[in-house]
Amino acid sequence: MKPDYKNWIPKGMLVSLIAGTVLSLALLLVFGVFGIGVGGKLRIVLGVVFGIAFVVCAKYTEWCVYAYRSFSYDGERKLSKQIIDGTAEHITLPDGGVGLDIGCGSGALTIACAKRNPQGKMIGIDRWGKEYASFSLPLCEKKRCCGGREKRFVPTWERREAGFS
Repeated sequence: MKPDYKNWIPKGMLVSLIAGTVLSLALLLVFGVFGIGVGGKLRIVLGVVFGIAFVVCAKYTEWCVYAYRSFSYDGERKLSKQIIDGTAEHITLPDGGVGLDIGCGSGALTIACAKRNPQGKMIGIDRWGKEYASFSLPLCEKKRCCGGREKRFVPTWERREAGFS
């Protein structure tokens, strides 16, 4: 099984941006272009406001889709993979050494470092909040089975017991 490292750009954000772009275009057409239910200066004002909203949403959506595709492990550029592998090249653990990845997110760097350092072990911790719901302890625990050498990811309750908040 191949590990799923997710993406630094959440899919929920892309969906919201696309919805906002479509909505602002619809409002621009209804009120600004066709003037349904409005006229005169109000039509012009609404046309300008929704026109600006559409352009801003469309450009931001375009950029986020580009970033999503660029950072994808399976996409054309595989930028995330290049960053993770490039960083892991600089991590060397001594025999029996322990590496700690604080804020490990998807666990990609933890796993890459563990693979490059079979003489030590890697521990990844994160708070895995709802802001990035696609990054979670169960996801990391599942991926560690795919990656080979990584020992474990530390859940919140264990970190709190150890004195970390």
